[in-house]
Order: sequence, then structure tokens, then C-alpha cells
Amino acid sequence: MRNGGDGESEGGKTAMAALKLPEMALRLCVVPLAVASLWEMATNTQADDTYGEVTFSNLSGFKYLVGINAIAAAYSVASIVLSCFKSLGRYDWLIFLLDQAVAYLLVTSAAAAAEVVQLARRGDREVSWGEVCSYFGAFCGKATVSLALHAAALACFVALSLLSAFRVFSSCHPPPAACSQPHHHQPEDQGKQAA
Repeated sequence: MRNGGDGESEGGKTAMAALKLPEMALRLCVVPLAVASLWEMATNTQADDTYGEVTFSNLSGFKYLVGINAIAAAYSVASIVLSCFKSLGRYDWLIFLLDQAVAYLLVTSAAAAAEVVQLARRGDREVSWGEVCSYFGAFCGKATVSLALHAAALACFVALSLLSAFRVFSSCHPPPAACSQPHHHQPEDQGKQAA
């Protein structure tokens, strides 16, 4: 048994209680950020007399961003509601895994959307794709704003992932330390066998 075990568990409980407010604040921040990013992208459309109409649904990276924003917002609301009715302590591992999963989904969707925005802004001369933002400036502007809001939601989820990891792994105790000095029982055992 470790010395001061009661003090350590009390300190751990105090640390967990101190982290509850920042965790809830981050979860609350994710909801409007994800919904605003979703809305900005889902309403993103622009028509040009010469080049036609472009909408977010024409680009798979933007559709993916919209879907992941919906998942992130819904999960944040569900985790907030769950924490109001039950202590999240019972579900620490589940919350940790889901926070990690949503953070990774946000990373992948940000990367996919950023690639599309980059191609729209700069084009790719190697494959003869021209930039399109000079023709669809409003569309590119809204896509950039959506991506920025998405990145802010991602930053919140990175912090949430760290907090939930701290909560889960601070409740785990390290294995007991093995004795670092070798046992010298062999000479005694050999002496008993000889007698």
C-alpha cells in the first residue's frame, strides 16, 4: 500500500473537481463553433453567369466537414446532458474514447476541407487546375470562415481530449516497484542442501 493514499485520492478528487468547469466550458464552446461552421458551409453557394453555380455539396471535402461538424455538435450536447444527470466519473473511459474519436474526425475533416480551399485559392499547375476564387470569391470566403470556425472547434476538442485523458489516467495507479536489489538466497539454499 502506498503511504498517504488517502491524501492522494483527496488531491485527485480536488483536481478532478477543479477541471470540471473548464471541461464543461470547452464542451459548451464546441456547440456554437461547430454549428456556425456547419451553417456557414451548408449555406455556401454562389452563381456566376459565365462559370455556373458552385455549392458546398459539389465538393466531397466540404460535405465531410458539414457531417463531422454535425457529429461534433451532437456529441457535445449529449456529453453536456449526460454530465448534468450523472457523474461523468462512471463513463470516464467512454468519454475519453469518444473525445479522441471526435478530435480525430475533426482533424481529418479539417484536412480535407483545407485541401479544397487551398486548391480553390491557388490551383494546381501540375495537373492544369486553375484557381477559382477570383470567379467565386464569396464562396471561397465563406469556406475559409467555416474552416476557421471548424479549427476553433478542433482546438477545443484537443483540449478536451487532454482533460479526459488526464481524468482517466490519473485514476490509474502505477504497478508496485520491484525490489531493485537482487536476492542472495542461493548460498543459504546450497548450505541447507549440503547438510
